[in-house]
Parts: sequence; structure tokens; C-alpha cells
Amino acid sequence: MTIAEAREKCKMLASKAPRDALIIGVLVLASSASFGLGYLAGLDATGQGNDAVREESPFTTKAAEGNIVASKNGTKYYLPSCAGADKISDANKIWFVSAELARAAGYTPAANCKGI
Repeated sequence: MTIAEAREKCKMLASKAPRDALIIGVLVLASSASFGLGYLAGLDATGQGNDAVREESPFTTKAAEGNIVASKNGTKYYLPSCAGADKISDANKIWFVSAELARAAGYTPAANCKGI
């Protein structure tokens, strides 16, 4: 089959299908591909599914994995039972596995939090 024959065959198939159906099909495929690529980019940015990124990070965003909490905007770290930890909004909380990792990330212990 030559290129000219293939082009004529495509034109014939396209003329049989309604134009609206072709446009809707292209839109559905494009939006599905966009969503999939965006989802994968989000996973890559958060480090989910990538153990190498997770191991290099000194903090975690999950309370169950950490014993020390700090604020993204602050310079002090707290035990979860300290009053200062309650004042940090959930969106700004960073959880560390240990106080050593918090210090290595540049945080200092809070003066009003006993036991650190």
C-alpha cells in the first residue's frame, strides 16, 4: 500500500464517522493523557513510589512516622505533646524521626518544651 492509498483510505474512514464523534474522541484522549501525566508528575514531586527520595529526606509529613514536629515557617522543633506543637497548623507541620535529624535540618529545640 502506498502513502497515497493510505491517505485515501483514512479520508474514506473519516468521512463515514460523524465529525462530532471524532472531536469528542480526540478531546477524551487528550484529557485522559493530560490527567495521567499530571498524576505521575505529582507522584514524582512528592516522592511517593521513589524510595531513594524518601531515604534522603530528613523529615516526613506523616505523624505516625515521626517523633518530633516543627513548622515549615519556624526555627524550633517540639515533641508532639508540647503546647507549641498544637499551635502549628497541620498544613505547616513537618515531622522528624529524631531530634538529631531536626537539628541537622537547621531547627533548634524549643525552650518551653521539656524532654527534648
